[in-house]
Amino acid sequence: MQKGTIGVTTENIFPVIKKFLYSDHEIFLRELVSNAVDATQKIRTLSSFGEFKGDLGTLDVRVTVDKEAGTLTISDHGIGMTADDVNKYINQIAFSGAEEFLEKFKDNAANIIGHFGLGFYSAFMVADKVTIESLSYQEGAEPVRWECDGSPEYSMEKGSRTERGTDIILHIDKDSTEFLEQNRIDLLLRKYCRFLPVPVISGKEREYKDGQWVDTERDLVINSTEPQWTKKPADLTDKDYLDFYHELYPGQEDPLFWIHLNVDYPFNLTGILYFPKIKNNFDINRNRISLYCNQVFVTDSVEGVVPEFMMLMQGVIDSPDIPLNVSRSYLQADTAVKKISGYITKKVASRLDELFRADRADFEKKWNDIRIFIVYGMLTDEKFCDAALKFLLLRDTEGKYFTPEEYKTLVEANQTNAEGKIVYLYATDSTAQYPFIKAANDKGYNVLLLDGQLDNHFVGLLERKLEGVELVRVDSDVVDNLIRKSDRKVADLTPLERNILSELFALSTKKVEKANITVQFEALGATGRPAVLTQNEYMRRMKEMAAMQPGMSFYGELPDSYNLVVNTEHPVVEKIRKDADAALEATVKPYADTIEADNAQINSIRDAAGDKALDAEQDQKVKDLEKSVAAAREAQSAAIAAYAPSAPAVGQLTDLALLEAGLLKGASLAEFIARSVELLEK
Repeated sequence: MQKGTIGVTTENIFPVIKKFLYSDHEIFLRELVSNAVDATQKIRTLSSFGEFKGDLGTLDVRVTVDKEAGTLTISDHGIGMTADDVNKYINQIAFSGAEEFLEKFKDNAANIIGHFGLGFYSAFMVADKVTIESLSYQEGAEPVRWECDGSPEYSMEKGSRTERGTDIILHIDKDSTEFLEQNRIDLLLRKYCRFLPVPVISGKEREYKDGQWVDTERDLVINSTEPQWTKKPADLTDKDYLDFYHELYPGQEDPLFWIHLNVDYPFNLTGILYFPKIKNNFDINRNRISLYCNQVFVTDSVEGVVPEFMMLMQGVIDSPDIPLNVSRSYLQADTAVKKISGYITKKVASRLDELFRADRADFEKKWNDIRIFIVYGMLTDEKFCDAALKFLLLRDTEGKYFTPEEYKTLVEANQTNAEGKIVYLYATDSTAQYPFIKAANDKGYNVLLLDGQLDNHFVGLLERKLEGVELVRVDSDVVDNLIRKSDRKVADLTPLERNILSELFALSTKKVEKANITVQFEALGATGRPAVLTQNEYMRRMKEMAAMQPGMSFYGELPDSYNLVVNTEHPVVEKIRKDADAALEATVKPYADTIEADNAQINSIRDAAGDKALDAEQDQKVKDLEKSVAAAREAQSAAIAAYAPSAPAVGQLTDLALLEAGLLKGASLAEFIARSVELLEK
C-alpha cells in the first residue's frame, strides 16, 4: 500500500474547498458526473483514433444511492486510471487532465467537458471520506484503489475493479444526508445533467401499480444526449423547436418565434433562443436562459453573456469558449464574453428584421407581444437600437402601424411647427385622454399610442434618434398650442380683469391636493372648450421616470404640476368676466389702484438709489409701501373670495376640467354633482 500526502500548497485546502471554492454544495454532483462523462468521451475518442482497440461496451454513467451504507457512487466505463494517473491527476490538485488531453487531440475532442482536478475535490463538500476504484483502458493495467478522509493524507493500493472505468464512492457526512435521498439526487441530475452527451442512469423507472409507485426493471435515464441545439437547423422542423421549448418550459404557451445560434468562428457558440409572449406587465425573470458548457448546465444567471434586454427571452446557450472559474459557477467578463454578447445582439436584430420583411402582417399581429422586448433593447443597447429602427413599429390610436420613416411621411406636412420641427403627438391612455385625442383628430392631427410601461423613457429616446422630431403628449396643452404654427392669439383682458378671473379660478382649484395648478388664459375661439386642465410635459416626464429610477426621487417628491387653461372667448367665460366686472369693479379697483401706485413708488425709490444701498429713510419708506401693497392685496383677495359663491359657473367649469383629467374625487365630486343638479333646476 502506498501512503502519502496530497500535493497542496496549504494544509487548509479542504476547508477552502468545502466552504468557499464552490458557491453551492450541490455542485459536487455536476462536477463528478461531468468528470465521468469526460472519461467516457475520452475512451470514445481514443477508439476513433485507433489508440484503443478493445470493445467499448456500454458507455454510460451510473449514479447509485445506498442509503443504508451512507454512500453515493458515480460509476463510468470510461478511460479509467492507473496508479500513475491517480498520482498525477488526483494527488496533485489543480492539474487539469482534460486540458492535457485537449492539447493532444485538439482538433477532434471538442466535446471533452472539463477541468479534472479541483472538480473531483468538490466531493469533500458533502463527504467525510472518498474512495476511488479504477481500472485503466491500457493493456496490462492493474486496478487501483485510492482513499482519503478529507485530510491531506491518502492511501493507495491495488484495487478490486475488474471492468474498465472508475467508481467514485462518496461516504456522505452527517450534515449532508439529503444527498442520500433518491428524489434529491434525481432532481439535481435533471438540473445539471439533463443534456449531457452520455446517458446518465439514476435508479429505476417507476410506475403506479396497486395503489403505489414501484420500481421497474428499466433503468431511469435522466438525460437527453442529443438536445436540439446540437443539431443543424436544416435538420429540425418547427415541431422539433416547439417540442424542445415545451420540454424546457412545460405548461407555457407556444413561443412567438425562435433563433437558432450556430457559430464556430471566431468563437464556438450554439443554442436556441425563444421569444415568449410578453405582455406589458414588465417582469424580467432572470432564470429564462440557461448557460451550458458542452451540454453541462453551468448557470441560469447569464448576465454578461446575454445582453440585459434579452433576459426577457428563454432558451439555451452552449459555449466552451465562455471562461468560468473553477466551479463553473461565475462568469468572468472578458473579451470572449463581450464578443459573444455582441454576436447574440446582432443575430437577434437580424432575425427580427428578417421576420418583419418576410411577413409584415404577421409581424404586426405579434407586435404587442414583442414590443416591450424591442423597446427595452433599444433603451439599453445602442447597437441594437440602431438596428431596431428598421423594424420598429409605431401604432396610432386607430390601431394602424407605421415604421418611423412611414410615420414621418404621414404627418410631416400637417404636423410641422413654426420652428420647423415635426411634432409627434402621443397618448398614454386612449380612454382617459379621449377628449384630447378627439380634439387633435378633429384638427387633422394623428396621435400615436405609447401606453407601454417603458414608454416614458422611450419618448426621450425617439426624440434623440429621430432627427427634427419632437414628441408632445396630447394632453400637455390645448390643441391649438400643441403644434404652434405661428404666434398665438393673446387673451384680451385688462390687468384688473385678469386679476379678478385668476383669483376666482384659483380659488376653485384648491380642492385638489398635492398638485400645483396655474391658471392661464388663452383666446381659443367661441367654439373651443371653456376650460381645460393640461399637464406640464417636462415635469410629467421627470416624475414618471423618477417612479422607475430611484436616483431621480427628487422629481418624484414634487407635487404634480398642471395648467388650468381658461378660454376667454367662450361665451360662458365671457359672461363670468362681465358679471365679475360689474359686481367687483367698484370694490376691487381702488385696491388695484393702490397696489399699482405703491409699487410705482417702490420702484422709483429703488431706481433713484441705483446700485447704492437704501438709506434708513428710504428703507423705511419702502417697507411701509410694501405693507400697504400687502394689505391692499389681502383686501382685494377677500373681496373676490366673498364674491366667489355667487359665481357658481366658475367652480362648474373648473370641476368639468378636473373631472375630464380624473382629478375630481370624493367630496369634491359629490359637490359637483349636487351643483350640476341645482343648475339644471334653474
